[in-house]
Amino acid sequence: MSVELDKQARATAIASIQRYFDEHMEEPIGNIAAGALLGFFLEEIGPTVYNQAVADVQERLQVRISELDLEVREDEFAYWRKYSQEGSKRKK
Repeated sequence: MSVELDKQARATAIASIQRYFDEHMEEPIGNIAAGALLGFFLEEIGPTVYNQAVADVQERLQVRISELDLEVREDEFAYWRKYSQEGSKRKK
């Protein structure tokens, strides 16, 4: 699965790359070169970032799933226990 950016995100990323070059490099970078650099990063490094994000989400979901029984668990056969506690209060 390739990492893709929508049109607006791509334009914003290219502008950010150009700004980075303007502020931190000796030579500016043009729009086409910045787009090519972005394409390289998305193809070469993007999958690593994507895969790490998927692994992070899986880990968080596993924690949530392991806690699910604590959040939604109901005591079984609790009817008589409830009434026996109330009954013992009434008998006193």
